[in-house]
Amino acid sequence: MVKINFSVDELRRLLSDKDAYHQFLLTVDQVKIQNKIRDELRMETLQLARENLDKEPRAIELKNQSRIIRTTELAAAQEKLQELEKQKEELLKFYSPGSLLQRLKEAMDKTEVESEILHAQLLNKEIDTSAFVQKYKRLRTTYHQRALVHLAAKTSSFG
Repeated sequence: MVKINFSVDELRRLLSDKDAYHQFLLTVDQVKIQNKIRDELRMETLQLARENLDKEPRAIELKNQSRIIRTTELAAAQEKLQELEKQKEELLKFYSPGSLLQRLKEAMDKTEVESEILHAQLLNKEIDTSAFVQKYKRLRTTYHQRALVHLAAKTSSFG
């Protein structure tokens, strides 16, 4: 605690003269310490503000880079999504009932052609009878299995 040894006149002057009062306050140790701390804080604040201003262009640059990266990644993701949607559509078309029926019909036709070729080989004596019977039986069984599946699928999907 500060001891003040002022006369009554000096005290009256302090009460009536704002400048004298202010000068007196500046001489008090606690006020000096507070003013010094305030000045140091002000300087540190100014220094931090300058450093932040110096960093602002870099922050703007990083923000722009981030926007570019985000835009690029979004475009890549949208492109990938479109590709996957396209693949999905192709798979749906490939496995659609109409497509499956068509492929089953084509497999039947192929087996039919193989049977005719095998029959022609028998007639031209390019294959012996036992080999012909074994292969022809396998081909005709395959053909009839496919024909039954085709007929059942056609009936169930269009009936």
